[in-house]
Amino acid sequence: MRRWLPLVAICIGSAMLLIDVSIVNVALPQLTNGLDASMSALQWVIDAYALALAALLLGVGALADITGHRRTYLAGLVVFATASLGCGLAPTVAVLDVARGVQGAGAAAMLACTTALLNSTYRGAERGVAFGLWAAVSSAATAVGPVLGGLLVQTASWRWIFIVNVPLSVVAITLTLRFVAADSSRARRSVDVPGMLTFTTFAAALTYALIHFGEHGAATVTTWTYVGVAVVGLAAFLVIETRRARTGTAMFDLALFRHRVFTAAMIASAVSTLCAFAALTYSTIWLQTVVGLTPIEAGLTGLPLAAASFVVSVLVGPRLQRRPGPVIAVGMLLVGAGSLLDAGLLTGSASWPQLMPGTVLTGLGAGLVLPTLTAAAMGAVEPRFGGMAAGSLSTVRQLGFAIGIAVLGSLVTARAADRLATDGVTGPDGLARALVSGQAHSIAPTVPVSELHLAALDGLDSAFLVAGVLAFVTAGVVYLLARPRDETADPRAKPAPTPTAS
Repeated sequence: MRRWLPLVAICIGSAMLLIDVSIVNVALPQLTNGLDASMSALQWVIDAYALALAALLLGVGALADITGHRRTYLAGLVVFATASLGCGLAPTVAVLDVARGVQGAGAAAMLACTTALLNSTYRGAERGVAFGLWAAVSSAATAVGPVLGGLLVQTASWRWIFIVNVPLSVVAITLTLRFVAADSSRARRSVDVPGMLTFTTFAAALTYALIHFGEHGAATVTTWTYVGVAVVGLAAFLVIETRRARTGTAMFDLALFRHRVFTAAMIASAVSTLCAFAALTYSTIWLQTVVGLTPIEAGLTGLPLAAASFVVSVLVGPRLQRRPGPVIAVGMLLVGAGSLLDAGLLTGSASWPQLMPGTVLTGLGAGLVLPTLTAAAMGAVEPRFGGMAAGSLSTVRQLGFAIGIAVLGSLVTARAADRLATDGVTGPDGLARALVSGQAHSIAPTVPVSELHLAALDGLDSAFLVAGVLAFVTAGVVYLLARPRDETADPRAKPAPTPTAS
């Protein structure tokens, strides 16, 4: 039993950081009411965490190679626990947004070290068992998040979805200190601080521009200022990484994109999370504030997706990874079909049952895509780039989710506003934003619930439609990029000469 306590310590950390990606979804209406949050502030509750996790993951992973994975994992747990307490005690939504960003930084430190710690702790058959159990816990955590969130919100308060992390973190810290061995060797290289800063600037500015566009439109100086900052940040990041790659100190070696399979995996990683999960955030709000489900009931509606994804990824996915391109493409087609089915079934009298068929299809597709693209990306690059490849996949996955929240939130709000205007519905300023952000109760006395229902459905229909089309396009791109073709593993290596007949 003692032999598996390091695995317990690592799994607790992994479960917490993954649960906190989705646990907030069912608490959004309560957050809106409790902190009087605007639509943009509500989006940042989700995006601050995802962005910090995405922006810092690669850089913190490199730092962990230098300072030690055990030490970095412990630091991540401490930061995560402290920030979780700050989230739970936040007096305003601004404080909550900042605390969520810090929480995401702690999560990045934890996630960057999990596989390295498992790899150094276990050998042989034990290593396979450890990775299998860790993967199962990670999948279960994604499914449990909304249900646990609903349970805590309904029986206690939204604050407890964050405070519950504190005692769990204490247990993980104690187990790590006692049973996880310190690193026997550490890398000797510099941390790519300029790369971290410029990538963070790009990601944050782009997300802020998208959120601001949804709330104020394109014809504002602020929106275009942040677009400009995002462009400059991205350009600076590309220049810095190109230069640092020459000395082997880059956070991300752009030469990896020479591999078509790796490029396909990166695209699918970002788009799959946007299409499969971002739209569900807004359907969860609709189910609670307009349809009238309890937080627990709303959380349970996400279980079919998680269950379908888990079953496929565990039982089917590993058998299909010999041809990753077609498998990822089929998975993206299923994600797209699920989204389009949801869009088609969300008619005027729709409720939660109409979401289930599309949700299951989306889960089946996600179950094919997520494990296959990881294996494909790792297999496409030289082993010495394995850590960079894995970290970059996690980075774009979280970035895709954050951007999806911003883009689809803006779309849902715009379409809901159009429907209300078309139907001649009048009410307080920002009526559509209030509806989408979970404040339907505050406007229901002045606007018929039936009109709110139709406006919300129009918004969700558009979000699922865009997600479906984007998934279909991505399926085609991935299939074309990942067609079988001889590739050199090292992105810097020159093509081998063509042999001649003797």
